[in-house]
Amino acid sequence: MSTEIERKFLITAFPKEQLESEEVRFVGKRHIYQTYLAYSEDQEIRVRKLVDHEGRASYTHTFKSGHGLVRQEVEYEISEEVYRQLLMNTKFVPLEKIRTKVERQGLCYEIDEYKQIDLMVVEVEFEDEQAAQAFVPPHWFGRELGQEEEFRNKSLWISLQSQNVRL
Repeated sequence: MSTEIERKFLITAFPKEQLESEEVRFVGKRHIYQTYLAYSEDQEIRVRKLVDHEGRASYTHTFKSGHGLVRQEVEYEISEEVYRQLLMNTKFVPLEKIRTKVERQGLCYEIDEYKQIDLMVVEVEFEDEQAAQAFVPPHWFGRELGQEEEFRNKSLWISLQSQNVRL
């Protein structure tokens, strides 16, 4: 099991100005369709369909445990057939987001623009807790969302299911 150390922040607009000024460097973009198969207060199992800018799809199965800054994670690729089988008899609506990766001062920032709700966040992953604690967010980051349950992907997905939205 690997360890994920990340901080998450609200942002109000995509950082076009920072890209144009080369404060950040564009790395890549893809669409993510995320569905939870099981969850509890501190654990979750999810599957994702990831579509790159050329339309190529890949699929992952992930188990996460824990809360906050440091979480445990096991993630691996699965086939499209397994992905479809796992979702075949559900009526779940995937949480959709566009993830843009940019790099700044050796760190990768993942900017998520959610499609079904008006929300944009940026996540920064770190090698260790010391680096995470020492990180000074750039001026275009909003408030930190680390412990706010309502902004966790799992919570957003659960809310989406309760809206009974069909895509």
